Amino acid sequence: MNNVNLIGRFTRDPEFKHTPSGTTVTNGNIAVARNFKNAKGEYEADFINIVAWRNTAVLIAKYFKKGDMIGITGRIQTRNYEKDGRKVYVTEVVAENITFLQNKKKDESSTNDSFENDGETVDISDDELPF
Repeated sequence: MNNVNLIGRFTRDPEFKHTPSGTTVTNGNIAVARNFKNAKGEYEADFINIVAWRNTAVLIAKYFKKGDMIGITGRIQTRNYEKDGRKVYVTEVVAENITFLQNKKKDESSTNDSFENDGETVDISDDELPF
């Protein structure tokens, strides 16, 4: 079974783009705190690459920025490719479900936002949000 649950904060703004075939994708990196202290008495974090597709990608790109906390349920994916004659290995979590947890800054939400998705506009009002 390949199932991952993470809670972490974005280390940078998520990157939203379209594949050559037009599918929406968002890439990001989250810092996930370890639940124990190191020898110096400090908490450390793991930095996890995440990728989200289609509607999940749109939601992450629209509502999350650097510092925002997110809950992710997904699966670990590995892949590799060649770059400059060297093989590069990538391990990432594919976000299948997300949970809105907390913004780093106080909420600056508007009452009705829209976002461009593959040429069609997705209107989302605050009443439709799960939080």
